[in-house]
Amino acid sequence: MQIGPYRLKNNLIIAPMAGVTDRPFRTLCKYFGAGHAVSEMMTSDKTLRMNKKSLYRANFDGEIAPISAQIAGSDPQQMAEAARYQVANGAQIVDINMGCPAKKVCNKLAGSALLQNESLVAQILDAVVAAVDVPVTLKTRLGFCNGAENILRVAKRAEQAGIAALAIHGRTREDMYTGAARYALIAQVKQEIAIPVIANGDIDSPQKARMVLEQTGADAIMIGRAAQGRPWIFREIAHYLDTGEYLPPPDILEVKNILLEHLQELYAFYGEYSGCRIARKHIAWYTRDLKSSNEFRQAMYQVESTHEQAQVVTRYFNQLLEQDERLQYSEAVNLLEGY
Repeated sequence: MQIGPYRLKNNLIIAPMAGVTDRPFRTLCKYFGAGHAVSEMMTSDKTLRMNKKSLYRANFDGEIAPISAQIAGSDPQQMAEAARYQVANGAQIVDINMGCPAKKVCNKLAGSALLQNESLVAQILDAVVAAVDVPVTLKTRLGFCNGAENILRVAKRAEQAGIAALAIHGRTREDMYTGAARYALIAQVKQEIAIPVIANGDIDSPQKARMVLEQTGADAIMIGRAAQGRPWIFREIAHYLDTGEYLPPPDILEVKNILLEHLQELYAFYGEYSGCRIARKHIAWYTRDLKSSNEFRQAMYQVESTHEQAQVVTRYFNQLLEQDERLQYSEAVNLLEGY
């Protein structure tokens, strides 16, 4: 998998997810085998560039190359300026967001709302590619609404503009995250353009990864929600694609150590107050469907300090270890349910 001059170590990519793919999480996914990671979405509105949240999202200190910064907006010149700013900030790849379905983003005619206006799409693509001398990639969806999927036209225009790689989520904006991702149009795009195509949507297991690669012919796959609380999914998929064999799931001790190290990275990155609160959702994802996890989470949410939070997590996993070495789930796990 090649993006401009950058040859990735494999074809597994962690999807950009607002509020999730911060620097600690991107680093963790790369450690477990993700060949590439894209930052959280950053607004092109320069008046918001220096607020606390934006500064965290634009922090690439010590990150494993290549560094990819995702920008979002609806004004071509603002997007071009945002691209230049992120390159000056250390980005080696700029990614354009035309896929986010969130109401607050679409209400500003950004994200997937842009797919309603192909002329504006073209202007943004041209402006951003011309603004920087690094590869520019595009993340998008099949279209804005069902029955009006325009990904083929958007993909061809992206290639014409000089986009270096195209990531496609197999849903429309209307779908949000409901129903099943559709891969047939991604396969058609792959047949009709020459730039790398990355398939995204509902990839939650090694078997599904292979199936999507085979069905779409995509150059790479992008994994999002299934990596939340399960960063080792990249290790599992990479091993299966290489050997056809399944790795055993991590044991309780390994998951405990992974989570505690992740917490320390979050605390160091965000500080005491924000670190404790941002860590809560990650702890919830790691412990989803584990034995007695509902009671554990309700207690964990009440903790107000990072020190006590880490202690609560340690005690919970130690209790699990007293019962078994392997993870025991209270019911069948649906990785995508509720997200």
